[in-house]
Amino acid sequence: MASTMQEKRIHQIFVVSVLAKGAHALIEIAGGATLYLVSSDLITRWLPATDQSFYAFYLLSHGLIKLVLVYGLLRQKLWAYPASFAAFGGFIAYQLYRYSFTHDISLILLSIFDLFVIYLAVHEYRLLRKHLPTH
Repeated sequence: MASTMQEKRIHQIFVVSVLAKGAHALIEIAGGATLYLVSSDLITRWLPATDQSFYAFYLLSHGLIKLVLVYGLLRQKLWAYPASFAAFGGFIAYQLYRYSFTHDISLILLSIFDLFVIYLAVHEYRLLRKHLPTH
């Protein structure tokens, strides 16, 4: 019984964590769209023009990938688990690469959160596969 309660709690934490990833994905999509839609003159006050296109593309693609994965994970689609391990692992690698230049601690915190979500997703994936009918 305690094990069942613990599994339910882990699942709840997983769902909340994945929803947080989804909220972050929506913010990234909005930010990327804004960078595409806002006047270049206004943006170049903060960013070089070449950076504007890069950040717009990065935010939109990153956000869309995460949103698709969040949808799949919340719907318990088996394809979403290995895809999220690969994508979030790639995001972590890129974040750590960027950290080596910027020393922005938020990149480390985001990487830790991504690792936490991967850990929870692995746990959920194992449970789902355990309960699949065998042929």
